[in-house]
Amino acid sequence: MSSIENQLAALRQALSTVIDPDLHKDLVSLNMVRNLRIANQVASFDLVLTTNACPVKKELEDQCRNAALSVDGVAQVEIAVSAEVPQKKVKDDVLPTVRHVFAVASGKGGVGKSTVTVNLACALAMSGARVGLIDADIYGPSIPRMMGINREPFVANKKMIPLENHGVRMISMGFLVDEKAAMIWRGPMLMGAIKQFITDVEWGELDYLLVDLPPGTGDVQMTLAQTVPLQGAVVVSTPQTIALLDAQRGVTMFRKLEVPILGIVENMSAFICPECGTSTPIFGKGGAQQYAAEEDLPFLGAVPLEPAVRECGDDGTPVVLAHPHSHSGRAFKHLAEQVAARISIETLSPSA
Repeated sequence: MSSIENQLAALRQALSTVIDPDLHKDLVSLNMVRNLRIANQVASFDLVLTTNACPVKKELEDQCRNAALSVDGVAQVEIAVSAEVPQKKVKDDVLPTVRHVFAVASGKGGVGKSTVTVNLACALAMSGARVGLIDADIYGPSIPRMMGINREPFVANKKMIPLENHGVRMISMGFLVDEKAAMIWRGPMLMGAIKQFITDVEWGELDYLLVDLPPGTGDVQMTLAQTVPLQGAVVVSTPQTIALLDAQRGVTMFRKLEVPILGIVENMSAFICPECGTSTPIFGKGGAQQYAAEEDLPFLGAVPLEPAVRECGDDGTPVVLAHPHSHSGRAFKHLAEQVAARISIETLSPSA
């Protein structure tokens, strides 16, 4: 081999010592390090992460840089960092252009599930991902108000074109009926609407399609699980005991439907006073985190309650966009990182 080939082999060997902390494999075998080059003592390569929302992006880049600098003859390192959301192992015919579909659920109403959903969707879009959102709460669609858009979608080639705002494509019954209208539907009509939102909408290429489920364990949840392969479910609860009891029923339902639990979110973990910054756990403390530990489920994070969360939801610009540096804004960004990481783990782990 030539001296350059020897150097490239040494560079590849050095980079193979960098381990992804979630997947527990080296970056070379995961094909996350590509296009290795060495010229004039400068090593350059692409670091392709599994998501732009990677929570350890900086750490992996630093480790790769140090590994490359350990190679004889390398004095400088140039790394082009990008992301490529991994494709699910088994493509489905229902949504072939969507890489991952996952549900956001709660056992009961009033825990802020839709607030979590819109902020999670916007945070993923902020990271550079292609994101879609289905408002599956047919009886109480709140996504149009929270996302600041409400008009009827048009149809092309017999498919609805989703509306888009804040970088998120979305469909909702709220786009199709008056905001004050009551949907008095029986189960079959409800299930038909959910199937249409999945199959009769031109979603295009998406990395993540979130489904905001109605509270409880009923027709919509079963229809969704039977219509499209779900990558998993994010279960939202507050810390209080009553909410946790209902969240447990939701977890049990998804397990029976063989849908992986991506993790538990503790919403309204504490009230943050806007005047003095005091944190008050008005709904209890750490209940969802404790439940996740008891059930050996990932705990995705705690989101505090701030007046801005409600105000931004009413105004149509989720708090993660309007106030990204607030306590809740940072919490939602962290949540997006954790969810994206869990999806990558579910996709790339040997048991997936």
